[in-house]
Amino acid sequence: MLNIVIIAVGKLKENFYREAFNEYLKRLSPYARIKVEELKAEPFKVESDKLKSKAAEAERILKLLDVYAESEIFILDERGEESTSVELSAVFKKHQSRKIVFVVGGTLGLAEEILKNKKYHFLALSKMTLPHELVRVVLGEQIYRAVCISLGKEYHY
Repeated sequence: MLNIVIIAVGKLKENFYREAFNEYLKRLSPYARIKVEELKAEPFKVESDKLKSKAAEAERILKLLDVYAESEIFILDERGEESTSVELSAVFKKHQSRKIVFVVGGTLGLAEEILKNKKYHFLALSKMTLPHELVRVVLGEQIYRAVCISLGKEYHY
């Protein structure tokens, strides 16, 4: 069984995002253990607060990533490498004995300290900037799709 952790900054505030994400978690439950580590988003009021807020979020993310240091860690960022669903399925097969961790930034994105770290894999769900809530839904769907591909289930055509 796959063991996946999703580290996400901020909550899913809108019901439609929460319901869609939870639907994919439910669909995945027979095939994967999914743990969602939701980190507090830092408030910011003015432009000068943004760097401070990003740094505080990065500190929490990095502290949690230390806990998962033996895992395969994928940082989601539009500048990352694009992958097909079939390729993501192959990643799951390759690392099925290890924990797989995905990191989703918050409203402000991720600090350069994280984005420049060469020990992580960088994955783009799209080259477009997406709201972090939508990223979680798309990630949930793509994890489900990749699992279905690896199991030969009829979901991916």
